[in-house]
Amino acid sequence: MTAALHAREIGLSLGARHILDSIDLNVDPGQRIGLVGPNGVGKSTLLKVIAGQLPPDHGAVTLNPASAIVGYLAQEPERTDETVRAHVARRTGVSAASIELDLATAGLAAGDAGADDRYSDALDHWLAIGAADFDARIGDVWADLGLDERLLDERLPVLSGGEAARVGLATLLLARFDLYLLDEPTNDLDLDGLARLERFVNGLGAGCVIVSHDRTFLQRTITHVVEIDEFTHRTTRYSGGWDAYLHEREVARQQAWQAYEEFDTKRSALAGRAQREREWATQGLSKAKKKPSDNDKNIKSFKINQTEQLAGKAARTDKMIERLDVVEEPREPWQLRMEIALAERSGDVVARLQQAVVRRDSFTLGPIDLQVGYGERIVIEGPNGSGKSTLLGALLGETPLTAGTHWRGPGVVIGRLEQARQQLTGEVSVLAAFLAATGMTVSEARTLLAKFGIAADHVGRPAESLSPGERTRLVLALLMAKGSNCLVLDEPTNHLDLPAIEQIEQALDTFTGTVLLVSHDRSLLANVRRTRTLQLADGRLVRDEPA
Repeated sequence: MTAALHAREIGLSLGARHILDSIDLNVDPGQRIGLVGPNGVGKSTLLKVIAGQLPPDHGAVTLNPASAIVGYLAQEPERTDETVRAHVARRTGVSAASIELDLATAGLAAGDAGADDRYSDALDHWLAIGAADFDARIGDVWADLGLDERLLDERLPVLSGGEAARVGLATLLLARFDLYLLDEPTNDLDLDGLARLERFVNGLGAGCVIVSHDRTFLQRTITHVVEIDEFTHRTTRYSGGWDAYLHEREVARQQAWQAYEEFDTKRSALAGRAQREREWATQGLSKAKKKPSDNDKNIKSFKINQTEQLAGKAARTDKMIERLDVVEEPREPWQLRMEIALAERSGDVVARLQQAVVRRDSFTLGPIDLQVGYGERIVIEGPNGSGKSTLLGALLGETPLTAGTHWRGPGVVIGRLEQARQQLTGEVSVLAAFLAATGMTVSEARTLLAKFGIAADHVGRPAESLSPGERTRLVLALLMAKGSNCLVLDEPTNHLDLPAIEQIEQALDTFTGTVLLVSHDRSLLANVRRTRTLQLADGRLVRDEPA
């Protein structure tokens, strides 16, 4: 079944924060809409409203037909204490549909009033959601994704980031929705997973709304862009895909500045003319009354009349200014200006592994021999589950080795952006957590946090209440405050908006210390400067070569 969605005049405030204002969003079957805007502008909030998880303060969301099934894939993988099989069944709607069908069947057997209609509706929904062949399909998808069958009976909290990402992709592939809402679906997916996701999205007959930071993914999938403005909290819609959006947005920006500059130039010229006319009138009147050139009353009257005419001209010029169509000065969005502070140089050898082995349950990394030198810029590649994050932990001395030896050079100062962004969390306030981590004064900390878009109304909130994008910016501020000579970035672009990602690219380019980078962001990998590439597969180092 194909479905259309119409969101009208959606408005929502969370506490004192005004998030959405009179938002309109239309999604027709087959349309793939990229929902964009800076972190904190309300993209994820809008998806939750459309999915029915958050009631708006005003406005309404309607589906045509009303029975259409809306599926929402959240930004962060859930880590509830349930098995993967139960999680997938719940997220695809199969569990709820099966429970309703069982209840409807029991009602039918008991002869309850309206049981026939309830059973018919429940059966139609159960079939539409794909519950009838769910067990067969889950086995096929699991095998196709190369996932170990044992994962189906694992609890969610024990999954690695890559495994959780693959489970999320499997959930999406198994879903039978009439409208898809995808919030950062590319996070943590490897290149193979990204390719599968792109094929899936491009093959959808259903409508799809996508929030994503992945520029390559957006370029390859979306048909429209809806941008939420951070100042007005309203939307602008662009047709033609990602590249067309970038072009039209830049043209619109240039036109807005041109219109403002033309208005400002005309207003300034008229204001200057009116000022001169008033000054001439004042000077002429003063001379005519105080310093007449002769005693001829007619001449004196003529000069006074001239000055009055000049005053009248000034008034008419003021009226011309009032009749101008006012063009407001375009407001430039906040932009992250990031520099990664460089600590004093470490020794020539940053870290060394010799015959290093790490065993975790059924996974084994190694044995690996590896040495990292100062100033190297190393990109670590490999599919999900190949051991990239485990290798980083072993190199840093944070992951205990089962066998082999680890050595870290003297003077190495690690600056880390880890995959889960958990450096600063908990119930304490953002400001308190940041002060404890950096030792800065309150005024210094507030100033730096503001540069990263964490303003006065954010610093008093519990650190755990920050959105994923805000948490990422908080860790970036920590890197800038503390300084490092060895930068370790594990999926650094996850949850960040596009301008912030571009700033990370620039900051990385100017950082002269050691860089260890794990990322599946294809645009970032194409833009970042590297000196060496490591590739892992099934816990083995299969490639180590200069760039």
